[in-house]
Amino acid sequence: MTAPRWIIHLPTTLTSLDAAAILATALRDSLDHVTAIDFGETTLSEEDRQFLRTRVWCDARLDGAGRCRRRDGHAGACGPSDEELPQ
Repeated sequence: MTAPRWIIHLPTTLTSLDAAAILATALRDSLDHVTAIDFGETTLSEEDRQFLRTRVWCDARLDGAGRCRRRDGHAGACGPSDEELPQ
């Protein structure tokens, strides 16, 4: 039997989905070297609706190695680099 994985819930003071996605991207970019964190599975939710989660990244397997780093629901082919996020 595989040991359960633990989830870290990290509340923020942000008030928009775009701002939360930008922060998630910044955290991924700065902590990508930490192998214990699975950024591909990152989801966002409103504080009072945590049961309703929004995936941040596509995370599909790429030919060869790696996973898609583009936003979930992106247009076009998957790729190893980010799509431009709204500012």
